[in-house]
Amino acid sequence: MNRIIGVIFTFLFFISCTQEYQPRSISDIVIKNFEIDSTSIRAIQAVDGAGVFYAGSNGSIGYTTDMGVVWNTMSLKYQDSIFPNFRSLGFNGTDYFTVSIENPALLYKITNGVATLKYQEVHENVFYDALTFFEDNLHGIAVGDPTDTCASILITADSGETWNKIPCEKLPKIIEGEAFFAASNTNIKTIGSTVWIASGGSAARILKSTDYGVTWEIFETPIIQGTGPQGIYSIDFYDPKNGIVIGGDYSKPTANNANKATTSDGGETWTLVADGKNPNYKSCVQYVPNTAGKEIFAVGKTGVSFSNDGGISWKEVSKEKYYTIQFTDKNTAWLGGNQKIGKLEL
Repeated sequence: MNRIIGVIFTFLFFISCTQEYQPRSISDIVIKNFEIDSTSIRAIQAVDGAGVFYAGSNGSIGYTTDMGVVWNTMSLKYQDSIFPNFRSLGFNGTDYFTVSIENPALLYKITNGVATLKYQEVHENVFYDALTFFEDNLHGIAVGDPTDTCASILITADSGETWNKIPCEKLPKIIEGEAFFAASNTNIKTIGSTVWIASGGSAARILKSTDYGVTWEIFETPIIQGTGPQGIYSIDFYDPKNGIVIGGDYSKPTANNANKATTSDGGETWTLVADGKNPNYKSCVQYVPNTAGKEIFAVGKTGVSFSNDGGISWKEVSKEKYYTIQFTDKNTAWLGGNQKIGKLEL
């Protein structure tokens, strides 16, 4: 009898492990908004269902830990006259880091409401777009527009205490007019020791490193490219092999040709999806956790769209405008927009 019971349990376990995930069908969503005065918010770090941290324009930094009942805010000012414009935000498990977009580039570490300047760069073309940490929380990376013949890439290996710029001789050459978009802090993605960075402008390509930024490769994509506002605005990976990029033409936000693509080989090759179909221009795309790479949300100034088949087809689920979205679990996400933070519960 015990042997028969054991066989039954083994069979049931095998069936439960091999059963394919059934994605949800979502036709509309409700987002609770919190007004954040006088700041545009393109970078958030979702903590959990009760908390989110943001970095915005006008030197604005803020967070809530009680589902938006109370917002703790601070405004950073440099040399008594410069209010940095932040569009990036990273977290190393203990401290938050953000870097401003314009000259001078100012990278701050924020601990318990105290900001410490960790890196500064002065150049007429300096413009940093995104910042994130790797899973080990020791290595971090920030990307910006070129000030020379390569992308501007900062790396840290000591949890953000020191940052160094990678010299151009160690990076792929950038095509003239190729740059990066500071739209949502999501033109960069890390898994393990691997990082992917997506470009736009005269070219829409993927820079990839598998060793924390020591060595690099670069890959082509079929995303619309050629002029300043065209290209990839956001990239996400569900696992080391399967990923998605989205963007389009910021100056023609209703266009939907060649603005979405997926990969199944770690970003080496990309295939257009939903070409000529909605969604149109989006500034951020994110996989929903624990949905087998099937469920995806994309947000932008043209609204919110949802896919339950890995990006092949999409449905508009809200007309509300946001720059970025980040999930804490399968059912909860925070969003950042112009003078607002949103919370989504599925």
